Amino acid sequence: QETGNNEVRFMHLDLASLRSVRAFASTFLRQEPQLHLLINNAGVSAGGTTEDGFSLPFQVNHLGHFLLTQLLLERLQSCAPSRVVIVASSAHCAGRLRPESLGRPPSGLFSTFQDYCDSKLANVLHARELATREQGTQVTCYAVHPGFVNTSLFRHAPLWLKPLLLPLAWLLFLDASEGAQVVLDCATQDGLEPLSGRYFTDCGPRLPWPAGRDDRLARALWEGSERLVGL
Repeated sequence: QETGNNEVRFMHLDLASLRSVRAFASTFLRQEPQLHLLINNAGVSAGGTTEDGFSLPFQVNHLGHFLLTQLLLERLQSCAPSRVVIVASSAHCAGRLRPESLGRPPSGLFSTFQDYCDSKLANVLHARELATREQGTQVTCYAVHPGFVNTSLFRHAPLWLKPLLLPLAWLLFLDASEGAQVVLDCATQDGLEPLSGRYFTDCGPRLPWPAGRDDRLARALWEGSERLVGL
């Protein structure tokens, strides 16, 4: 109603449930013959475990999106040129992915924060490897750091941290519409196809941190993710 666009449709999808991801993809493919753009935007910074037995941030931020993208990939290919935009974060700088322990929460005092950073590194590497695998198909992919945005991402922050974090967010962080701009640029800007797989900020394409440029780690993450989601 707010957009005035009668073509906007809501379809339920819970990325913390691989069963829900599969149900959504099946319904979407049955009802919608066209798919030109997929923006993987959901994010969570809370701790916990999903019904599938994986850490909540890693599944919602990466594994659920990975499965969704794979289930919709054939439709994206048939509707090419098409794009996948994955909302990542500069927090990938602190990511430490270990292929042998994917999906398990890290240990330590700041395990939830580490889990979040790991999932954001996975986002950057997912885009990199997807672009490699889709060369020649006219399906392109981009990882995006939207900036520090004042959203409900921090609602699960520890109580002791909220008095420090929330005023900072209101004073210094972007609002959601501002944060969405670089995501929309990657989704709609002409001529980005040669930059498929790259990492973008509001200043344009940028080199990710070294772990985000590790092609061997990207392949290991892809293969491990396929195994974890049952592909």
